[in-house]
This record gives sequence, structure tokens and C-alpha cells, in this order.
Amino acid sequence: MTDREYARHEIGHVDSPLRDRAAAPNQGDEGAPDAWLVLDAALRPAMRDLVVGDEVLVLTWLDRADRDVLVVHPRGDPQRPGLGVFSTRSPDRPNPVGLHRVEILAIDETRLRVRGLEAIDGTPVVDIKPVLGPIAER
Repeated sequence: MTDREYARHEIGHVDSPLRDRAAAPNQGDEGAPDAWLVLDAALRPAMRDLVVGDEVLVLTWLDRADRDVLVVHPRGDPQRPGLGVFSTRSPDRPNPVGLHRVEILAIDETRLRVRGLEAIDGTPVVDIKPVLGPIAER
């Protein structure tokens, strides 16, 4: 591995009733409660074209992940064969970037209420990107 480092700038954080990893579902569509993305006030212009009903990809920094893990048992089941983390969505990985497809339910100033976010309370938000259609539609 290289010694290069990259700057990561948080644009906000997750405000969720999920307080610890054990309580969080493995995926957002597996019972994740609605949550808020609380963004930095200076970023309001970047939000101007978001509307309720949009599906967006939220990138988070899974700050409580174990960055030394390279192989995991899917869904934490030791009966299943181990897989390299790059073949899984495990939060434990060398660079714990979370990728979450969510729906915007409400917009309040620089807060976005979203459905389908399994990130726990306080997780840093790194970026938000639109969900694009299939390549043929672009």
C-alpha cells in the first residue's frame, strides 16, 4: 500500500435514531429508520436543485469502522465462507466509504430528511450525488 494521504472534507453529518452499529440494519432497505442529513450552512447553494422525491447517493465516512479488516463473513455469519471486503458492502475495510441510495422525504434549510439510510448517528457525510438512469438513457 502507498503512503499517500488524501484530504477528506465533511459536508455534514447524519442525525439518526440509530446510535450503535449493533442496532443498524445491514442495508438501508432492511428497516432503517428515516434520518436527517445535516449539511454545513455554507453549502446551501449546492442543494438548490434537490427536491423531495429525488433519489440520491450519499457518501459517508464510516468513522467507527475497523480499517484493518480485509476478509469478512457475509452478514457476520461464520458459517458462510469469508469474502474479500471489496466483494462486500461491509463497513469494515481499508477506506471505509459508505455508499447509500436514499430518497429525499423533506428539505428544511440545510437538512435533508431521507429514507433508507442505515448509517448511525454522527456519521460524517462526505458527498451527495444524483442517481443516474441506465447508461443507455444518458
